[in-house]
Amino acid sequence: MSEITSTLVTAPLPQVDTPLLAVALAQGAALPASLAELDRAADGGLARAVSSGDFTGKRDESLLLYPSGGKARRILLVGVGKSGEVTRSSIRRAAAVAAKRARVLGATQLAFAVATEARNGLAAKDLGQVIVEGAGQGAWAFTELKAAPDDPKPDVATVAIVCDAKEATQVAAGQKVGDAIAAGHRLARYLQMQPGNVCTPSYLADRAKQLAAAYGFGLTVLDRAAMIKEGMGALLAVAQGSAQEPRFIVLEHRGRGAADGATLALIGKGVTFDSGGISIKPAQNMEDMKFDMSGAAAVLGTFEALGRLQPKINVIGLIPSTENLPSGTAVKPGDVIKSHLGKTIEIINTDAEGRLILCDALSYVRRFKPTAVLDAATLTGAVVVALGHVAIGVMGNDETLLAEVQDAGERAGERCWPLPLWEEYRELLKSDIADVKNSGGRGAGTIAGGWFLREFVNGFPWVHLDIAGTAYTETEPPHQTKGPTAVGVRLFTEFVLKRAGA
Repeated sequence: MSEITSTLVTAPLPQVDTPLLAVALAQGAALPASLAELDRAADGGLARAVSSGDFTGKRDESLLLYPSGGKARRILLVGVGKSGEVTRSSIRRAAAVAAKRARVLGATQLAFAVATEARNGLAAKDLGQVIVEGAGQGAWAFTELKAAPDDPKPDVATVAIVCDAKEATQVAAGQKVGDAIAAGHRLARYLQMQPGNVCTPSYLADRAKQLAAAYGFGLTVLDRAAMIKEGMGALLAVAQGSAQEPRFIVLEHRGRGAADGATLALIGKGVTFDSGGISIKPAQNMEDMKFDMSGAAAVLGTFEALGRLQPKINVIGLIPSTENLPSGTAVKPGDVIKSHLGKTIEIINTDAEGRLILCDALSYVRRFKPTAVLDAATLTGAVVVALGHVAIGVMGNDETLLAEVQDAGERAGERCWPLPLWEEYRELLKSDIADVKNSGGRGAGTIAGGWFLREFVNGFPWVHLDIAGTAYTETEPPHQTKGPTAVGVRLFTEFVLKRAGA
């Protein structure tokens, strides 16, 4: 799992010595004035590209030039769209496009600059952060399980942020945050990509142990016997069909100087492979169910970032982890189980298992007296029907917290859309023989999943993030390699850092 390092460069653009200089430009009919010096060094190549219409500056558009002068061997123009609509996400995405192109070209070093006219007032600290985040995202590739990669390319080892010397201090402050979040993003994608025979519940617990050792986190790992003693009947019910031992993982970041009692909790669903259990899924694309631990990966990736940044706030990470498999010992439709909170649950569909393991985590977290709880889970296929692969579906019991999470998502480029938890939807989960049933049928499937979780939220503000549509991608967009997206890492980290006042 290679790591990109970042540096700052304050030299004029023609003097930036690099195999590839990427420059972000907004849409326009003429070359921005801030790039005039670079254009002269390139013998007018940039201006000709713009004036001819070969490059228009639309989002994700790119054009590779080979300048006749200056120190950059190649110049890559990258579009960010209309200047008045440029955001942090626009620049992050452009940096990802550039880094992905750098990897294809075999360039181990990338320098990235933003034309002044394309900044739309973005602060220097924001630029430093999102350039590093985007570069890490775009350059990522997973080849370690191949004995001989089809088209071996060297990793992009370094991204240099080109900035004005007057802004270097602020850019460096953002760079530090970006480095940490990029590292967390990288870890999450690495974990997501591991096959189910590698990434087991015990494997996730071992990775949590490594994080705890590296950064001084508190760590508690409950095995099956400890879960039985704790009364985690819902998690144990899902786990009983698998030969793999379940694990319940708790990481604790205690921020130096943090206010007493101000504790945030992040919960991630850790189903390391989901066959659906007795209510088995169709065979087609079932291999993608290794991604059902993406919520857990987001929590572990966030703790990688927190370990590097050490914010002054207390954060608890909880990961209930198991496989969901069919066997002679598996939980069956019609069974009734008892949760950690004490509520009984009628099992209607064993493929609605994520909410079962999360409900025990939502009950367990009460002992920390959290001021806010966020959970992330690939919970329902229904969220893909509702929102596609663009937005995270969010629900919760506190409107202020919901707004705070949406704001963090906008800053992170992981956008959220709220769904209602109206009392009428609670009727979907009424059971004739238990306190609640675990599935309400096809209609309002995502909301029913959220309502189920709300049944186990007691005494704290809470927001649920359904990331089933955004955790991985089956396509190959210009800024993203096919596969895991590490969704949740940036949102969680942005949320925590703002709460910490960082």
